Amino acid sequence: MTYALEILTGMIGSARRWRTMPWLVILFGIMIVPLGIVSIFFIIIQPILIGTWCTLCLIAAMAMLIQIPYSIDELIATGQFLYRRKKQGRSLLHVFFQGDTDEGKWESIEDNFVQRPSKIFKEILEGGVTLPWNLVLCLPIGIWLMFTRITLDAGTSMANADHLIGSLVLTVAITALAESARASRFFLIPLGTALLVTPFFYDTSIGSLISSMVCGLLLITFSLPRGPVYNRYGTWDRFIV
Repeated sequence: MTYALEILTGMIGSARRWRTMPWLVILFGIMIVPLGIVSIFFIIIQPILIGTWCTLCLIAAMAMLIQIPYSIDELIATGQFLYRRKKQGRSLLHVFFQGDTDEGKWESIEDNFVQRPSKIFKEILEGGVTLPWNLVLCLPIGIWLMFTRITLDAGTSMANADHLIGSLVLTVAITALAESARASRFFLIPLGTALLVTPFFYDTSIGSLISSMVCGLLLITFSLPRGPVYNRYGTWDRFIV
């Protein structure tokens, strides 16, 4: 029920709902962040504490992660819009619940429920998310790390460390696909550094050692390029580095 409500909330309104329905954007963000944290937490603890996998949990968590980069730019736009209107003397509560416009007259907005599916899909794909090669290559690294207990027969402690780091790599890389959150890719640097040192704290095989070192170096290297940014985000542009 919760996931269905989340999907419905994400579909309501047009691409301009950051100013026509700020309350809905904030509600969607509140639903995304807590559920995303819970999903990621369950991915991490499944093999470590429970000793098994939950396929449905993995699918739900992946669906949640995919939504995160598409929601960030909208949340930023809504926050900037509310701040501008507040500075201009408008009632924050009125703008929050009724919407407003920065300048000019209200535009005729076509809700997604009456738009063609092709138009909705196009707006989703153009939602401030790009696929830089370096971040895309981080995804298979994260997946590989999550399954070293199977592929490399890594020891329990080393496998748990790989799984934890791999889960976080996926989370960071997917989040950084959003242009407005591109700076979050720098969190890959401490994760890569952790991979360089963890083999020396546990009894591990040569294969696990090489895997950890190579993955760590690749993550640090892949975190450096910013990748293309095609949109502008107002005052937030200075944080896109």
